[in-house]
Amino acid sequence: MSAVLRVAELNAAYAQTIDSDRLESWPDFFIEDCLYKITSADNHKRGYSAGIVYADSRAMLRDRVTALRTANIYERQSYRHIIGLPLIGATNPSGIAAETPFLVARIMRDGRTDVFATGVYLDVIRDDARGLRFAERVVVCDSRHFDTLLAIPL
Repeated sequence: MSAVLRVAELNAAYAQTIDSDRLESWPDFFIEDCLYKITSADNHKRGYSAGIVYADSRAMLRDRVTALRTANIYERQSYRHIIGLPLIGATNPSGIAAETPFLVARIMRDGRTDVFATGVYLDVIRDDARGLRFAERVVVCDSRHFDTLLAIPL
């Protein structure tokens, strides 16, 4: 199977996990020592390392899910991801580089649906015994404005 199809399948499974509220499985898409960051296009262009969300291990991702389930208070909502085809970059020992556009619609409890986020996933993906997993996923959002309800992973 080509790298494009394998990465597209990984992205589809990733989105389905979030969209179907199986967040406890979300960290399994990442290697143990990973990077997951959500940032704006402006901040990414400027090379700022901090993000609106920043995690540098799978354990931190698991903690985020636990907090979402037990500690955080936010209006119940769900997402629907629309993910474009990945553009495969360099493939080397550190992994497969991929850039994938996305759109996320947010569906509120009352049924209202809004475009919540658009942008691009900048990924480094490793192929290990469990298949493809993210070593890095930098979520670069087109807008510099972030809703305070950014609770669920993008």
